[in-house]
Amino acid sequence: MSIRRFDSSLPSFVSDFAAFLSLRRAQGTEDVHAKTAVIVRDVRERGGEAVASYTEQFDKVKLDADTLAADGIGLLEAAERCSPDVREALNFAAERIEAYHAQQKPQNHSFTDPAGLELGWRWTPVDAVGLYVPGGRASYPSSVLMNAIPAKAAGVKRLVMVSPVPGGEMNPAVAYAAERAGVTEFYPIGGAQAVAALAYGAGRLAPVDKIVGPGNAYVAAAKRIVFGDVGIDTIAGPSEITVVADNQNNPEWIAADLLSQAEHDPLAQSILITDDAEWASRVEAAVDRQMVQLATGGTVAQAWRDYGAIVLAPLVGAAAIVNQIAPEHVELAVADPDAIAKDVRHSGAIFLGRFAPEALGDYVTGSNHVLPTSGAARFASGLSVLDFMKRTSIQRISEQGFRYLARAAETLAKAEGLPAHGLSVSIRRGDG
Repeated sequence: MSIRRFDSSLPSFVSDFAAFLSLRRAQGTEDVHAKTAVIVRDVRERGGEAVASYTEQFDKVKLDADTLAADGIGLLEAAERCSPDVREALNFAAERIEAYHAQQKPQNHSFTDPAGLELGWRWTPVDAVGLYVPGGRASYPSSVLMNAIPAKAAGVKRLVMVSPVPGGEMNPAVAYAAERAGVTEFYPIGGAQAVAALAYGAGRLAPVDKIVGPGNAYVAAAKRIVFGDVGIDTIAGPSEITVVADNQNNPEWIAADLLSQAEHDPLAQSILITDDAEWASRVEAAVDRQMVQLATGGTVAQAWRDYGAIVLAPLVGAAAIVNQIAPEHVELAVADPDAIAKDVRHSGAIFLGRFAPEALGDYVTGSNHVLPTSGAARFASGLSVLDFMKRTSIQRISEQGFRYLARAAETLAKAEGLPAHGLSVSIRRGDG
């Protein structure tokens, strides 16, 4: 399969590569948004009855409209069917994710300024979080851990998981991951109706304060619609990887790394940046050989054909190209990865060295794999404990401090045409 190639030495590179990156891998449409809005409104108005109706229609699962429960579907029962080797791996991953995110918890802080004001801030967790877990073609127990464990580390007391169970068959690994991560409630529902139920309540499901987790175009559209009534983590786009590699790498290794993200979705993007054209051809040939051996080969082939690319460029300038892409993941498989990493400003996660495939980060390094996509790494970060906490400012003002601040506050209130603001200050000075 012939793949797009770009040469940074050509005068047209900047415009040509920018045009390539501007190809929007949009998953949603106006039609999706319109259909989703109808579902969200229906759930908001009819609650559990609407959720039960959509669940039976889309997933062929009959729910009790009041409890949102279904016969034969439960976390404990499904978790018991999880194989011992998968349990062991999930426990290993969970321990590492817990250890990593425990380091992220912020500290309260206070100080007294020269005017004698005691200032600071206090961190508190949100009360309730809704975790959306895909349950169709994409069913990922690792994502359960990545979304739930930071919430628990933040101190969230109520963690509600929703996941579609098409045909009534719950994925045992997903169920075990939920139990291991400390999920407190589970409802076998999915799609836009599940997002709406989390936001507004349905049956015995009480509303949550924030919704996290990936989903299809309808889930993404629903998260957009309910945002503002509840918080959301992000609107997840297709997976991405950029690999910066020199010719000292085994081409088979690098090919496998490029394929690792391409297999997620036909809209996924894999980009190789290297300074050796002949070696790049060897990587391309390895991609072609490996993809036909994969059960996900059809997905890989489409993603690689439509959105894959090879960029020929001096490695000394690779960071600038990475920053232009702002990818979800970047691997720096070079002799001195730190020399490039220091200039990488826009990436969800950076993997340093020849033995740092991105797949390790997906599962077991401990770092979170919920990362910004579609160029959002320019302004956003990966999921963390901070996403489940709020910062409240605290200000203790003595009479001395009040008199130090009063005149300036009154002046600004007058300048902004807000006399009641000024009065609340002047009345304490005895001038009101």
